[in-house]
Amino acid sequence: MSEVQVPGRVPSPLVEVADERFARHGVRLLLKRDDLIHPDLVGNKWRKLAPSLRAAEGRPLVTFGGAWSNHLRATAAAGRLLGLGTVGIVRGDELAGRERNASLERCAADGMRLCFVDRAAYRRKAEPEVLAELLRGAGTPPDAFVVPEGGSNALAVRGCVALGEELRGLADVAAVACGTGGTLAGMAAGLAPGQRALGVAVLKGGFLAEEVRRLQQEGFGGPRGRWEVEDRFHGGGFARVPAGLDAFARDFEERHGLAVERVYVAKLLFALTALVEEGAFAAGTRLAAVVTGRPFPEG
Repeated sequence: MSEVQVPGRVPSPLVEVADERFARHGVRLLLKRDDLIHPDLVGNKWRKLAPSLRAAEGRPLVTFGGAWSNHLRATAAAGRLLGLGTVGIVRGDELAGRERNASLERCAADGMRLCFVDRAAYRRKAEPEVLAELLRGAGTPPDAFVVPEGGSNALAVRGCVALGEELRGLADVAAVACGTGGTLAGMAAGLAPGQRALGVAVLKGGFLAEEVRRLQQEGFGGPRGRWEVEDRFHGGGFARVPAGLDAFARDFEERHGLAVERVYVAKLLFALTALVEEGAFAAGTRLAAVVTGRPFPEG
């Protein structure tokens, strides 16, 4: 893939918003609008997928995700845009007989062939023998290029370095919501000395820091940059949106005229607002929040 084939708006815009909840603590809130990079490969999905698409060199793509996976939608859209075959291995074989939700319908409309697998096998997909069986069961072409869940591999980590580089000299702390950790791993490596990266976990379990370390080892051969993970704001687990979080997101939308994606971006903004109240950032801090996506479905 080249940027000519799937152009992206990079560097993405960085805009400051006036929010008294931050201003009264002397903190400036900046939004890194990665949601504006590409209409179909939204936000960090463009950054993470581009290197794998180049490496695939026109081969079919197979990847993994849940029923509402942003990554599955982005991969399916990339396949449509580039004329590549795509296979999505979806968590939950019980979904096979049900009416498809809007996310899976979008994947199918973009040409992705969906294969539903039981959750126990899905959890073990990192094991080589289980992965091989899943690929066989999905009828994956032998030359297919496998992209991991969330798109987080060494290629994606290196692709996200540019995000940190785009923020050099413009922010003191760069924060991003994290599912698999690839964006944080790469962004931290791209920041300048003196800057630090903050990842807000959207899944519970406390595993994210170890995953970021593993991804940096794979991508760079060792640790890079200053980064940390905040595990307290997952809201009960992935795609869980408690009433309080939804109310916060609606209020933020009204204050700033920005449609707030609930699974990732709302948890990031909520976490930053709470951390500011806790005194986590010194007065004068320029705090950049990466807006990694838009609500789905839009409307």
